[in-house]
Amino acid sequence: METTDLKGKRALVTGGTKGIGKAIADELAKAGAQVIVSARTKPESTPHHFIAADLTDADQVAALTQEIKETLGGIDILINNVGGLTTPGGGFGTLTDAHWDQELQLNLISAIRLDRTLLPQMIEQQNGVIIHISSVAGKQALWNLNMAYAVSKAALNSYSKALATELAGKGVRVLTVSPGATKTPPMEKFISDYAASVGVTVEEGMKQLMAQTGGIPMGRMAEPEEVASLVHFLVSPSAAYLTGTIYAIDGGSLPVVS
Repeated sequence: METTDLKGKRALVTGGTKGIGKAIADELAKAGAQVIVSARTKPESTPHHFIAADLTDADQVAALTQEIKETLGGIDILINNVGGLTTPGGGFGTLTDAHWDQELQLNLISAIRLDRTLLPQMIEQQNGVIIHISSVAGKQALWNLNMAYAVSKAALNSYSKALATELAGKGVRVLTVSPGATKTPPMEKFISDYAASVGVTVEEGMKQLMAQTGGIPMGRMAEPEEVASLVHFLVSPSAAYLTGTIYAIDGGSLPVVS
């Protein structure tokens, strides 16, 4: 019988100090894993070993990798959670080259760069799991709200699938988790900023945004802990035959067959 016990496993969660990343780090630690979290700035407190790193900077990624080797000797689980919507809405005419580069660096290249530094050790030990945290936006771009972000997440989905195929025979599994609207500080700020930009209340802004995506059949946003529970299962021995798949966790909102 397989298990979701992670005792003896070493995990890195990027962007692991708040929101979905924090929930994942806490969940993996509860399951017995040794957890390292990274982020650009150090939080006021965290129960996990923290390493400051801007993953859009190659030198900082190298330093992060070196400290991981010195602290844990390597990792068995990599959660690429760093990412976010940082560019303006309004369509193609509002997006500069700098905007496109910024979004691709944060949501795609940072994951590729970190995978490249940590994968050789996983392949050598013939065991490991990589989870890329994407977004349902990767399958449902909204031109007036998240064009560059959606494109970067679609590219992450494609990269993750290709990497999974390459590594399937080498003991390393690669999976993608795509949350929909999740109750995190960045999401709440996004809704608040949108409401302010169109001159409506936060509640009305939320309704307008949900209407553009077709709504959430379950009637609410996800809790970060619900996303963490899915990630926990996927990195566990119980999911040993799963690789190359994208898992949407969106309350049924994505209006496509996937």
